[in-house]
Amino acid sequence: MRIVITGIKGQLGTELQRLFSGEHEVLGLDLPEHDVTDVQIIDHIAELEPNLLIHAAAMTDVDGCARNPEAAYTANALGTRNVALGCQKAEADMLYVSTNEVFDGAKGSPYWEFDEPNPINTYGKSKLAGERYLQTLLHCFYIVRTSWLFGKVGNNFVKKILSLADGEGKLRVVTDEIASPTYTSDLAQAIKQLVERQIYGIYHLTNAGACSRFDFARSILELGGRTGVSLLPISSEEFIRDSKPPRQSCLYNFCGQALGISLRPWPEALAAFLNADE
Repeated sequence: MRIVITGIKGQLGTELQRLFSGEHEVLGLDLPEHDVTDVQIIDHIAELEPNLLIHAAAMTDVDGCARNPEAAYTANALGTRNVALGCQKAEADMLYVSTNEVFDGAKGSPYWEFDEPNPINTYGKSKLAGERYLQTLLHCFYIVRTSWLFGKVGNNFVKKILSLADGEGKLRVVTDEIASPTYTSDLAQAIKQLVERQIYGIYHLTNAGACSRFDFARSILELGGRTGVSLLPISSEEFIRDSKPPRQSCLYNFCGQALGISLRPWPEALAAFLNADE
């Protein structure tokens, strides 16, 4: 199978490339050579003649999206439209990596794939717009929503906490933002299982379990050997930022589990990630 991966230099894209390359022909698209916001990408994708395209490229700076909505919608909505049109011309399947932030966090329990999205920030709205383009333009597609990604490449919450711990004696982390941390290596494995079955639809794929940002940070410090750092709990109102994240946006992997696809608990995944970096 010929697989094209957008955002192949990113933290998920690099894992996908590593995982698929042994069995499939993998072609990568990423900045600066390939910009999904440029309509020329439509014909370029068609020329590559993929069987499957995994669209992992996105503007994921949530606060940056709030500061610059035009850039967010250009990258996450129009960029996804362009990629979907390229897949349409190539008659290729497409998998779009979306986010838990398409939900408002007000449900009070984990979101199923069948719950109605209602994003409350620009990032979530722009990613949902990408989902809508995909659903409108293609018949054979996967939408994979995930949350709180961490991996070896790029910036993420785990690396940020460890970096801050090495430079500061006290850390202030919110207690009322709750979701599921997800290891890119585990997500890539789940995506591979999904596309090899060719059962299209919307899927929620995260590591099992959920926690607050505060509990996540505490586990990072403990497993990362930074036990001397003081961790202070605060509310979201006390943490000033440009974007407003959903408070409780855990995802329930109903559809994936029905196919036998599940991810290990997030503390196990975190420990594996930190041990791999030693």
